[in-house]
Amino acid sequence: MAKPYRIIQWATGNIGARALRAVIEHPELELAGLWVSSEAKAGKDAGVLAGVAPCGVIATNSVDEMVAVQADCVLYMRQGTDIDEICRLLASGKNVVTTRGDFHHPRGMDPAVRDKIETACKTGNSSIYSTGSSPGFVTEALAIPLLSLSRRLDCLTIEEFADMSSRNSPELLFYVMGYGAPIGEFDQRKVDYVKHDFAASLAQIADGIGVEIDEWTATGEMSAAANKVEIAAGVIEKGQVAAQRITISGMRDGQPVLRFRANWYCSRDIEHTDWELRESGWRIRVEGDTPLDVGITFPVAPEDYAAFTPGLTAHRAVNAIAAVCAAPAGIRTTTDLPQVIARFP
Repeated sequence: MAKPYRIIQWATGNIGARALRAVIEHPELELAGLWVSSEAKAGKDAGVLAGVAPCGVIATNSVDEMVAVQADCVLYMRQGTDIDEICRLLASGKNVVTTRGDFHHPRGMDPAVRDKIETACKTGNSSIYSTGSSPGFVTEALAIPLLSLSRRLDCLTIEEFADMSSRNSPELLFYVMGYGAPIGEFDQRKVDYVKHDFAASLAQIADGIGVEIDEWTATGEMSAAANKVEIAAGVIEKGQVAAQRITISGMRDGQPVLRFRANWYCSRDIEHTDWELRESGWRIRVEGDTPLDVGITFPVAPEDYAAFTPGLTAHRAVNAIAAVCAAPAGIRTTTDLPQVIARFP
C-alpha cells in the first residue's frame, strides 16, 4: 500500500464527527490533526470525540497549530466558511475537501474571493473541492452519467424528499423551520440559502454540458396539514404548515432546463395533493431524446435515520481525498476531477 494520506479534520458536528470516524478507520488515511471550535472539546482525544477507541491525536482550537502540521488534506466541515482560514490552509500546502457549498462554481464566485483562493492554491500548490450528497453527489456526480445518455436535453429535474416526522427536534422543526405555524409568507432567507448552493452546483453542470442559463429563479411554497398529525416532535393541527418545498430553476428562453426541488415534510396528508410527496430520497428525471426517471430511497428504519444521514454527506468527502490530492492546483469541480471512487478495506 502507498503511504497513507495525512488528514486534518476540521470541526466535529454531525457530519464532521462521521468524517473523523471514517478517517480513523480508513486503511489508507492517517489522522494528523483535529481542529474543534469549542473549548469543551479541545484537549480531548479525537477517537473519543468520534465515538471509537482513543487514537492519540488530541483536538485543538488553535488554527496556528493546525497550519503548522504537515498534512496532505483538510476535511473542512465547520459551520460557516472562513475564507482567510481556508487560504492559510491552502497556502501552507494542504489540499481542502469541504462540505461547504461555496466552491461548486468558480466562475460564479465573487471575483475578489475567487482570486484570493486561487492565489493561495498557487502558493501552496494545493486544490479545494466542495462536495457532499446534496448538493454534490445527486446534483453533479449522478447527473453527469445520466445526461451522458442524451443528445438533446429539455429539462433535468432533481427532487429531494425528506420526511421529518420521526425527527424529535421540536426547536428545529417548529421554531427554525416553521412547521406547525399558520400558513403565511415563505421566509425568503430560506429560499436564498438553498439557492446559493444549489444554483452554483447546477451552474457547474450547465457549464459542463454547454447550456447557457439566462437566469436562476427560486421560489418557496408551503402546504397545510389536511388533518391533525402527531409527529415525534409534537403535534401539527389541521391547517398548520406540514410541508414545504423550495424550487431552484435555471431558465433558458423562459423555460426551466435545470431544476432542483427540495420537498421537506412532516406529513404527506396535506392540502396540496398535487405535490406527490415520496418517501425520503431522490427522484431524478431527464426530459429529452432519452427520457429517464430514476428513484433512490433509503432502506433505513425511522429510529436509525438520524444516525444514518450524516454519512451521506461525510463519506463522499472522505472518498474524494485521493482525487483532490492528485489534482492540479486551484478550485476543482466534479466536472474536471476524475470520478470519486471509494476504497474499502
